Amino acid sequence: MPVADVVALVDDVFFQAKLFETARQVGVTLKAVASGDALLAETQQGAPRLVIVDLNARQGPLDAIERLRAAGNPCPVIAFLSHVQVELAERARAAGCAEVMPRSKFTANLAAILLRAKS
Repeated sequence: MPVADVVALVDDVFFQAKLFETARQVGVTLKAVASGDALLAETQQGAPRLVIVDLNARQGPLDAIERLRAAGNPCPVIAFLSHVQVELAERARAAGCAEVMPRSKFTANLAAILLRAKS
């Protein structure tokens, strides 16, 4: 099975549905996972063009980013969170996120963000 263009650590099933629909509309393949361990396993199978991380996911989003970087994976990581979580945003940048943005901005720009992974 080919590797998806985008791997997303998002455990909110309603938001996953939005991701899948937008990915379908822009012609990008997407694989959603619900834990940091699953994200790492997916990225070890092949190199997606983009990793998306919901920093409010319940199972290890920051740890997954740190482990992804420690493994030498250069894939760009875009993370999103609540706009009031300033400290968490800084920790995500320190862990290796290329971009960290409020969920509202991420959602508003979702199609353009996913298009970054298009070949």
